[in-house]
Amino acid sequence: MSIHGKAPYSVKAADCYASDTRLSGSISVSREDAAAHPEWMCDSGEMSWDLEIDKQIAFNVGYGTSKLFRFLKAFEMYWHAEGMKSTYHGTVTLNGVVYRVFPEKSYGYADKNWGRNFTSPWVWLSSNHLISNLSGQQLANSVFDIGGGRPKIYFVSLNRILLGAFYYEGTSYEFNFSKFWTGCKTKFSCKEAENEIQWRVRQENRQVIMETCVRCRKKDMLLVNYEAPDGSKRHNRLWNGGNGVGRIKLYRKGKNGKSLIDDISAYNIGCEYGEY
Repeated sequence: MSIHGKAPYSVKAADCYASDTRLSGSISVSREDAAAHPEWMCDSGEMSWDLEIDKQIAFNVGYGTSKLFRFLKAFEMYWHAEGMKSTYHGTVTLNGVVYRVFPEKSYGYADKNWGRNFTSPWVWLSSNHLISNLSGQQLANSVFDIGGGRPKIYFVSLNRILLGAFYYEGTSYEFNFSKFWTGCKTKFSCKEAENEIQWRVRQENRQVIMETCVRCRKKDMLLVNYEAPDGSKRHNRLWNGGNGVGRIKLYRKGKNGKSLIDDISAYNIGCEYGEY
């Protein structure tokens, strides 16, 4: 393996390569090897990929990932979304079937998690395939990103809380509990129903309110196997999907109450939920 230790990052191992602008590589696992190695936590099959990435809009969560907090190893889990709105271009080949990826239809995303362990609950929602129900137009310069659950600082759990951002047609709205002066408040619930996973999130700061409702069919989702960096495996029912659908209502707060900025339908929502 070769790693470029400073920005811009790049990692290469055998024919697999990752950087800010490109992902390529391949993997092949036989049925016999998958059965003989349960510690791999994978299925059998073959996959290869060659993709160009254009990361257009980032979500930097701020103080929680600052150099000081990283040095002190204050948080159990860190998160940074360098490309909460990204486009991809290239091909993905799965078990002999070639899938072509086009920038105008990729609705892409790119982020990074690191630390000692994963949060529980684990919540993530994001999409840049957004259509205004007021104008009927696609919001081509918009994206939202919500993530978190129950952060830990030096092994002390905070209340159930999420970080969030909505970049709406050039205007950025952020819901970040670490920026206490913004008056951020969050309420959320997640439910595993018989055939789908459901999320409801309400976030607000001193200027705006964002209400998000999302659902995703289980048949479109994966149960992800994640082993924590400390070697333990706590998440055994972590759902992950990319075909979520939902509705977002964005309000502006004022002296006479709230006024609707936009009512938005969201598609191709990246979504995750799991608790242990």
